[in-house]
Amino acid sequence: MGYIQEARENHVKKKVEEALRSKMKQKALKQCEEHATKYAQCATGRTMSVVWQCRKQAKELNECLHQ
Repeated sequence: MGYIQEARENHVKKKVEEALRSKMKQKALKQCEEHATKYAQCATGRTMSVVWQCRKQAKELNECLHQ
């Protein structure tokens, strides 16, 4: 297999991987919409304090997204 052919195959694999990752992200965000909303509500109007004030909501959202 030549270098050009291999480069084309790698490019196609990357495009497929990107598309799959995008679909997985959309599905995860849809399934975790409730957690994302709670986190967004907690974070509204905060700057640095969001780190400790919304820790619980962030943890719940991350756990949901990792499923």
